[in-house]
Amino acid sequence: MQEKEGISMTIPAEHAGNLFGELDENLRHMEKALHVEIVPRGDSVKIYGSAANTGAAQRLIENLLRVSENGTHLTPESVDYAMSLLHTHKEKAIVEMDRDVIIHTALGRPVKPKTVGQKQYVDMIREHMITFGIGPAGTGKTYLAMAMAIAAFQNEDVQRIILTRPALEAGEKLGFLPGDLQSKIDPYLRPLYDALYQIMGAENFQKNLEKGLIEVAPLAYMRGRTLDNAFIILDEAQNTTPSQMKMFLTRIGFGSKAVVTGDRTQKDLPREITSGLAIAERVLAKIPEIGFMELTSRDVVRPPLVQKIVDAYEKYEEKAAQAAPRRKEESHDNRYRKPGKRNG
Repeated sequence: MQEKEGISMTIPAEHAGNLFGELDENLRHMEKALHVEIVPRGDSVKIYGSAANTGAAQRLIENLLRVSENGTHLTPESVDYAMSLLHTHKEKAIVEMDRDVIIHTALGRPVKPKTVGQKQYVDMIREHMITFGIGPAGTGKTYLAMAMAIAAFQNEDVQRIILTRPALEAGEKLGFLPGDLQSKIDPYLRPLYDALYQIMGAENFQKNLEKGLIEVAPLAYMRGRTLDNAFIILDEAQNTTPSQMKMFLTRIGFGSKAVVTGDRTQKDLPREITSGLAIAERVLAKIPEIGFMELTSRDVVRPPLVQKIVDAYEKYEEKAAQAAPRRKEESHDNRYRKPGKRNG
């Protein structure tokens, strides 16, 4: 019986385990998604299927092999994302992202973009004086900005790092919290501390904090200052008022770089107050020195369930936004409708 034709690829033994996955989990995942059969044979694999499908599987394996050669551990999630890029003809982007190491954490783990959107976001930060990173939770907006800030600080591109966020929704009213001022603001700044600890290490962070080279403060503390030679991050920008956003952006001085992060769906301001982030998007969109990066659920790098939750909420909020004008119109009609007799 004649053997059916297929594509043969050489797989170096030192990368086979990483590429195939535990119990060939990654191979089975590729087979199901790309409608091919992949058969390991010693130091090679044979791919069977239609010409289009085997060609796609070959390109996928070639790119994943390059990623493995960079020393990156391949997970089912990273393989799944690499496969999704095949449909948009961006499959080589997985290699470019993997090579873009921003910095290593205190434990030696490389920090790098994991999606096409994250790669564009990091490049935009490099190229612009001010960058807005807008998107849902889990897209790496703040963490990647923090990594870029620490890398710039360690490379002496800036002299200090300044991290800020609205200390409390719509007004920063801290008086009801117990303790001194630092105790009051710490809970609101904790996510920023966590990222600093992970990337810099607690000891290194504390040393630079005591020297004043790293500053973590509520947004209200930025008023009246001019921030030169600093990397400044404004987090949770959807909870700024228009005047707060203007105040922050006009603090940026010579030799500084700023990143503003926010999530439109997490606005905690009173309904009657417009978000400073929304106003900034409209007012500043045409200034070339300012970059706007829109991250989506496709850039969520938390567990797959989180991506599904983000998608579900986006669909719900889109339907609610479409229904709102109809409800308002019906309410207006009912208000001015003359009372009449009911049937029955």
